[in-house]
Amino acid sequence: MKTKENSPLIVLHVVGRLDMGGAESRVMDIYRRMDRSKVQFYFVQHTMDRCFFAEEIEKLGGEIFSIPRFNVLNILSYKKAWKQLFREHPEIRIVHGHMTSTAAIYLPIAKSMGIEVTIAHARSAGVDPGLKGKVTRFLRKDLWKKCDHCFTCSHQAGESAFGKQAVKAGKVEFIPNAIEADRFAFDAAERKRLRDELGISKAFVLGHVGRFSPVKNHEYLLEILKECIKEEKEAPVFKLMLLGEGPLMESIRQQAEEKGLSDRVLFLGNQREVYRYYQAMDFFLLPSFYEGLPGTAIEAQASGLAGMISDTITPEAVVTDLIRQGSIQAPPSEWAEVILQNRRTLCRTEEEYEKTRSGYSEQVKEAGYDAGRQVKRLEKFYLTGQWK
Repeated sequence: MKTKENSPLIVLHVVGRLDMGGAESRVMDIYRRMDRSKVQFYFVQHTMDRCFFAEEIEKLGGEIFSIPRFNVLNILSYKKAWKQLFREHPEIRIVHGHMTSTAAIYLPIAKSMGIEVTIAHARSAGVDPGLKGKVTRFLRKDLWKKCDHCFTCSHQAGESAFGKQAVKAGKVEFIPNAIEADRFAFDAAERKRLRDELGISKAFVLGHVGRFSPVKNHEYLLEILKECIKEEKEAPVFKLMLLGEGPLMESIRQQAEEKGLSDRVLFLGNQREVYRYYQAMDFFLLPSFYEGLPGTAIEAQASGLAGMISDTITPEAVVTDLIRQGSIQAPPSEWAEVILQNRRTLCRTEEEYEKTRSGYSEQVKEAGYDAGRQVKRLEKFYLTGQWK
C-alpha cells in the first residue's frame, strides 16, 4: 500500500475505552512492537474521558479521538461525528474496528469517505443482556458483507459477530490474541517481592484479572472463595486477588463485606505492570459467562499458573496442561474442590515450586500467542494486504 514518502501508514483502531480491557491491551501489545516508522496507530474511543493508555499512546506518537457513545437515538449525530473525523484526517488509510457493535455503521462510512481498507475484528463471543444485546445483534447482521476484512480471536467469537455462514465460507481470518509472552514468564524473585509488599506471603492466592462487569461473574468468585475457606483447616489461608476496575467494583466490594470476606479480598484496580501480579497468584480463576478468547487466560498460562475457566469460554484458550474448564452452572464447591486438590499436591519448597511454573511462556509462544510473532504478520498485512 502506497504512503507518502517518509510517512508511516496510518491505521485507525476503534475501541470503547482506552482502558485495560482485553481488546485494548492486545492492541497495545502489538503497538509497542510495531515499526512505527512504517505503521502508526491512531485511536477512536467512545468516551470523552482520558483513559488508562492515553499517556503511553501519546508517547508512542499516536493520536486519540473521541466519538459520542452510540445509543440508537443519536444515530444521526453519531454518523456526523464519524464523517467529520474522516474529513479532517485524510491521512487515515485503514480502519481496524474492534468495537463490532457499531462497526456496521462506522466502517461503511469510512469506505464512503475514501478509506482504502476496513476491518471488523470480533473480540467477544457474546453480547450484553437485554435491549442492548438485541440492538447489537441487529447491527451485526451481515457485518461481514459491510467491511473488507473480518478478523476474529476465536471460532466462537467469529460465529457470534459474523455468523456461521461467513466462517464456513472462509471469510473470517483467525488472529490470535497475542501477548508479550516473555514478560509473563515466571519470576520467583518478583513473586516473593510482591507477595511481601502486599502482605500475602503466607497465603494461597486465588487470582482474577478483568473488568468489573456482569459478564465476568465476580459474584461466583466470592462464592468460590467462601467454599475454599470452609475447608481451610491449616495454613496457608486463602486470599482472592482482583485486578481491574469497572461499574460493578463497588457493588462487589460491598458483597465481599456482607459475606465477611473483606479481609480476604484484595481490590487492586488497574495495574500497568499486570504481569507482576500473576507471579504472586497461586491459582487463576475466570468464571465468565462468555469471552472471545481471553488474553488473561493466556497470560496466566505463560506465567506457569494453574487455573480454571468456565466451559462457556472457547477451548482455544487452553494452550497448556495448566488450565481446566468447569461449569458455572455447577455449585461453587465443585470449583473449590479443584482448587483444594491443587493446593494439596502443590510443592511448597521454593525450588520445587519454581520448577512447576517454569517454561510455560515458551509453550505459549509455540502455540502462536506471542506478540513478537503476530506483529510481523499484522505489519505485513497493513502494508501489503497479504498474509504470506
